[in-house]
Amino acid sequence: MANINIRPANIDDTATILHFIKELAIYEKAEHEVLATEQTIRSTIFADDGHVDALICELDGQAIGIAVYFFNYSTWLAKPGLYLEDLYVSQEHRGLGAGTLMLKKLAKIALDKGCGRFEWSCLDWNKPSRDFYQSIGAEAQPEWIGYRMSGQTLTDFASDK
Repeated sequence: MANINIRPANIDDTATILHFIKELAIYEKAEHEVLATEQTIRSTIFADDGHVDALICELDGQAIGIAVYFFNYSTWLAKPGLYLEDLYVSQEHRGLGAGTLMLKKLAKIALDKGCGRFEWSCLDWNKPSRDFYQSIGAEAQPEWIGYRMSGQTLTDFASDK
């Protein structure tokens, strides 16, 4: 069995986190959309008043993946929820159980924090990930459609125009 360790990220992991963000973006065919830098990661994930956390997945001491998450809130449950923003294991290290171990660690964090839900999104074309999530008991939420505002649209909408 592989010697896999999951640990909380620290500020010294900034470059590693950025590396895996870029690898994930390449996998998702969206590398051009990555605006994150080491500075922006330090000032968000590792800010004193930050609202984002990350885990590092290591195999024999070498980083092979990350999970980036934050807490949200369910009004219906009147409980916090844990939202997984990104889970990524480098392609050459898939199949060793690292993804499952990171998800189990996140599930334990959610329970420890009193969360009523543990949620994430997956691109509809990413069948390997969707199959994996279903194999561990996660249920797709097809009745929900995600919406997003960003960039100029967000700026324009928020303006007093």
